[in-house]
Amino acid sequence: MKINILIGGEAGQGLKTTFSILGKALFRMEFNLFSTKDYMSRIRGGHNFIKLRVGDEKITGPADEIDILVALNKETVKIHEENVKNRGVIISEEKAESSVENIVIPAGEIAKDVNPRALNTVFVGAVLKALGVNTDNCQSVIREYFNDSQIIEDNLQLLEKGYQKGKEVLSLPENTFNNEQLFLDGNQALALGALSGGLKYYSAYPMSPSTSIMNFVAQKQKDLKVVVEQAEDEIAAINMALGASYGGIRSMTGTSGGGLALMNEGIGLAGITETPLVIVDVQRPGPATGLPTRTSQADLLFAINSSQGEFPLMVTAPRNHEVAFYDTFRALNLADKYQIPVLILSDQFLADSSTNIDEFDLSNLSIDSYFVDKEDFNGDQEYKRYNITDTGISPRAYPGQLEQTFTVDSDEHDEYGHIIEDGDTRNNMVEKRASKEEKLKSNDIKEPLYTGQPAEEIDYLLIGYGSTYGPIKEAVSLLQEDKLSVGYLSFTDIWPLPVKKLLKFNNAKIEFVCIENNYRGQFANLISQETGIQIEHNILKYNGRPFSGIEIYNRIKKEVIQ
Repeated sequence: MKINILIGGEAGQGLKTTFSILGKALFRMEFNLFSTKDYMSRIRGGHNFIKLRVGDEKITGPADEIDILVALNKETVKIHEENVKNRGVIISEEKAESSVENIVIPAGEIAKDVNPRALNTVFVGAVLKALGVNTDNCQSVIREYFNDSQIIEDNLQLLEKGYQKGKEVLSLPENTFNNEQLFLDGNQALALGALSGGLKYYSAYPMSPSTSIMNFVAQKQKDLKVVVEQAEDEIAAINMALGASYGGIRSMTGTSGGGLALMNEGIGLAGITETPLVIVDVQRPGPATGLPTRTSQADLLFAINSSQGEFPLMVTAPRNHEVAFYDTFRALNLADKYQIPVLILSDQFLADSSTNIDEFDLSNLSIDSYFVDKEDFNGDQEYKRYNITDTGISPRAYPGQLEQTFTVDSDEHDEYGHIIEDGDTRNNMVEKRASKEEKLKSNDIKEPLYTGQPAEEIDYLLIGYGSTYGPIKEAVSLLQEDKLSVGYLSFTDIWPLPVKKLLKFNNAKIEFVCIENNYRGQFANLISQETGIQIEHNILKYNGRPFSGIEIYNRIKKEVIQ
């Protein structure tokens, strides 16, 4: 059972606070949750809304239909009433001209004698009543959320008044999960993965929707002894992070949109100097400023071709909140191991969506160090920073670790780091760096996750990368309910592209369907480039909004299965 709630209003009307209180309260009641945010790039005004799905089973994506529409203004009703189910309800301050049942909550009138600024808490109480649950957990959340005792008392009073004014229209089950869980968004999960993976330096320029990574790390910097630098631009941010990495500490930078373009020369510098670095790109629609608060998967080909020239790098795209944590931890290790830049492709959908997940298991995770052993260089052994080895991975020391000097430069260089011009040395260095990519591909690149019926039984193979995982997974379940033979490959590691599992499905019987949040079908093109497989069907979306499971299901039924 799943119930879909939409809270809508203007920017500045307190949607975030309303959602935070309601979402945390429902989470503590042990419901499964999944939320998404749709907000405009302005401080005040403009229509914003938050979708919250609540249920008794794991939820992996948003829904289109609405059971409870909470309208903080009239515009919300006009925009969303057509998506309210016949048995749904609109909760609003004034009577809505709609065929759907309307619960009128005069929040402004109720709040004016208590605390007019807290009127949204009246709506929270009304929603809890509509769901048929009590206010006990919500009261606890309010006591923790606010610091001022009078504000706490005002909100508790308004919560109860809203609850009394509400009407029970739906009923949620109880105790849907019992294990310890977390309720967090994608950027928080990613930041926690970095901090757990030994991150000690983070530099970035604020750019939606990546900024909350920096904000979250900054909140933890004193406790975890992490340096956070808000740079003047993205060029400074990546070069600061490179300098910190060169100095021997684990470093990361993050950006969105055009920020990755500005960082590209820095990515090339990381490539030629073989300096480990993790770069997070929380994708948004471009080009230029584009839609700065919406979602996209259109940076894919740009990311794998970052900077000029040829050098090894890795690109990975977390499929959900759990993978965002574990793969960011892993990215820091792999960047150090192979001395390469690792790009993490997230997007606004994953970054801003919140859900409940199991507590992270740290028991099998280790922060691996790949610096040289100082004792190996105490005698006559000469330290060559770019020594040509069988693996292509050269010894790496941080400044001051050894009693030998070495140089680093953005020009091509020899094994000592000295600038060169001759062709033979150039060939040797290019080949040395390139050989690391084969080792990476052979030893550490993960094959995609397969779900669905056995490969030999399917007629359609759905393919996606990154955050489309949850909605596609839901669509697969719906298609299987229709007795269709469907499988699904979800890629997280994108470059070097893992192809072994994909090639097993390359036969005349199976039709390929690639689902992406971009216009050109970039991942389908990458697959064709690397494997020769031609994707028969592309399900594309590029209006800045994420897919829902039912949307993918309907489009496959209409556009693929005829």
